[in-house]
Amino acid sequence: MGWGSGNDSVRVGSCGLGRGLFAGRGYDPGELILVLCGARYGRDDPIHGTPGGANLLQTGWRTYILLEPPGVFANHSCNPNAGIRGNRRLVAIRPIAAGDEIRFDYSTTMAENFWTMPCRCGDPACRGVVEDFARLPRLIQDRYLRLGIVQGFIARDQQHIRAAARRTAAPCRTV
Repeated sequence: MGWGSGNDSVRVGSCGLGRGLFAGRGYDPGELILVLCGARYGRDDPIHGTPGGANLLQTGWRTYILLEPPGVFANHSCNPNAGIRGNRRLVAIRPIAAGDEIRFDYSTTMAENFWTMPCRCGDPACRGVVEDFARLPRLIQDRYLRLGIVQGFIARDQQHIRAAARRTAAPCRTV
């Protein structure tokens, strides 16, 4: 099944994880693949305790969307070829050929401190677990922040944390 507008297309197909999202055409880095859609939920909504809750995408400290097709089929990778900008825009972060599976790092959207998932991405760089952005190795965090594929609320928090650390680490001056 294909989605998209004009020549921008994706399809859902079989993969090693069940079903995945695949490129219907090639994409260049920075190019929009898909706008993710879904109903909005708060952190306290009972949906979090259901199997469907695994398909929630965190868009704010206490806000989520329940991903709809085709975006719900975008699988995780510890070495992704796509990322989310502006909370809902799935973009290529490296060239993606027609037929390639489109994957993003779920950790770039997570700041909950309560949910993790065993990783089955199969990449040689696999971290073994999908968890909050704050728990990623610093080099990976830095790369994702440079690429602009970290949810805005997380990126802003990281800026504050890093600025405070720089102020604390500033050498003392004697007068």
